[in-house]
Amino acid sequence: MPQSVPEGFTIRHERFVNNIRTMLADLILVAHLAIVLFNTLGLALVWVGAALGWKWVRIFAFRIAQVLLMGYIALQAILGQICPLTLWEDALRGTADERGFIARWASALLYWNAPAWVFAAGYVAWFGLMLATWRWVRPARRDR
Repeated sequence: MPQSVPEGFTIRHERFVNNIRTMLADLILVAHLAIVLFNTLGLALVWVGAALGWKWVRIFAFRIAQVLLMGYIALQAILGQICPLTLWEDALRGTADERGFIARWASALLYWNAPAWVFAAGYVAWFGLMLATWRWVRPARRDR
């Protein structure tokens, strides 16, 4: 004979699951913001660092990570695909918007209301700028 579920258990369980989903969605949003900052501020720091003689801006692993990541983002935009981080975050949030203060602000910085072609053009232009920067500020050769 099945045991009955204690009264209130289902509601507490649902709240717990919703809290976990909200926290995971917030973590994805923060990771998304970190990627944006890595690609935008990172490239700006390469230019500044090249002018000021900072050696770390020529680290090959840093530079190749930027170019590959931005290339993936630009290709996704050209193909009309939605970023997997955006899809995961949306799936975790569902229709409810229970984001905290930081999540709301980070989301406002990341998600603009514009046609998809605007983003695709921007991503491709930024990728092109990264490739040009690769030529102007060459990364250090890896030791073999």
